[in-house]
Amino acid sequence: VQLVESGGGLVQAGGSLRLSCAASGSIFSINAMGWYRQAPGKLRELVAAIGSGGGSTNYADFVKGRFTISRDNAKNTMYLQMNSLKPEDTAVYYCNRVPPLPSSWGQGTQVTVSS
Repeated sequence: VQLVESGGGLVQAGGSLRLSCAASGSIFSINAMGWYRQAPGKLRELVAAIGSGGGSTNYADFVKGRFTISRDNAKNTMYLQMNSLKPEDTAVYYCNRVPPLPSSWGQGTQVTVSS
């Protein structure tokens, strides 16, 4: 499955961004999906995950209460609403299946939070 992330940008601390992940292929709706991020010099980490039907979500402790993951299977699209952004949220954000498919990593979308 091909995944294309968008919606990143430069925002001040405390601001908000909404990321989108557009998926091609019919298997999107049957897979749990997630948002991952990788900051410079750090390993890629899972930020949030959502079940195939959208009814189950999980968040990393460092984004709980600030980020919301959602999906629209009719549009083959997943979202990440990010509020109360912090400088430490600065990273390239990626979407992929949970667990990830190595062949499906896209270019990601850069999120930069200034202090």
